[in-house]
Amino acid sequence: MNEYTPGVQPLAADREESLRLYRQMLLMRRFEETVLELMVRTPLEIEGPVHPYIGEEAIAAGVCAALTLSDKIMSTHRGHGHCIGKGGDPDRMMAELFGRVDGYCKGKGGSMHIADFDIGMLGANGIVAAGIPIATGAALAELLQGSGNVVACMFGDGAAAAGPLHESLNIAAMSRLPIVFVCENNGWSVNTPPERSLVSSVVELAAGYGVEGITVDGNDVLAVRAAALFAVDRARKGLGPTMIEATTFRRTVHATRGPAPADSRDPELLERWIRRDPLDRFHDVLVEAGVMTNAEAIALADSVEAQMAAAVEFARNSPFPELSEAFEDVWA
Repeated sequence: MNEYTPGVQPLAADREESLRLYRQMLLMRRFEETVLELMVRTPLEIEGPVHPYIGEEAIAAGVCAALTLSDKIMSTHRGHGHCIGKGGDPDRMMAELFGRVDGYCKGKGGSMHIADFDIGMLGANGIVAAGIPIATGAALAELLQGSGNVVACMFGDGAAAAGPLHESLNIAAMSRLPIVFVCENNGWSVNTPPERSLVSSVVELAAGYGVEGITVDGNDVLAVRAAALFAVDRARKGLGPTMIEATTFRRTVHATRGPAPADSRDPELLERWIRRDPLDRFHDVLVEAGVMTNAEAIALADSVEAQMAAAVEFARNSPFPELSEAFEDVWA
């Protein structure tokens, strides 16, 4: 089994994988920024709330780098980065936000309910902690089928105080399920810091159920990737669940339905975390290691920009669903 060693982690196995990780994080960032830009334009093209993933990209990229296509991932209300990390199509994601028929849920789900079973994306969920028991059930199914697949369950620190996590940890530990719990601890449950809602760290909570835990810098994609590789390896070998607590920071307000409201958090706190931005940090690591030149970084940014423009055009050209389709795909 792979050993996990905290601290500075080596670059990905080859140059192409390192550049792919960087481009993936950049795509997550520009997808969210593009959506926020569209939400303040007239006429309004995106309705409903959006929970930006800006600042947390290293977690989705690092975790998904340890997964195969057949592995599963369960997302949250802040799920755009998870979907992109698992290989989701930005065209169909954007069309879903536009409420169009070519979206992942035919325009009926919106930002918080994107799913794609073909890539192992079991879906996002607008209810805090609701995805955790779904992921646990999926892991039980994989175990019973003997598939060898692993489920990564994403959740925020706000879900750590909810009952579904504790029940799921107990079941996962008892049955040694092939699941990796990933707490994206961004420091704020809307406006509540974890110290006002949790009596201990998420890793300590997991330890109470006999679940091995790792605390990792969630703004360091290489550190997240190393922790995820260790946890996924344990799960595949039948050693049960692992809890990864990735500390990070939400760069934007919790959610927005248009122009973002003023951020009430301490400006000095915001500035400190901006200096630790995961995308900037990985850019500097790659350039300093000679893996990527500044010119290559610009070329990657240009390609992502073109992909975003194409996604918006795809969404605009997709028709709205017919009213007669309102009750299709709603139940089985």
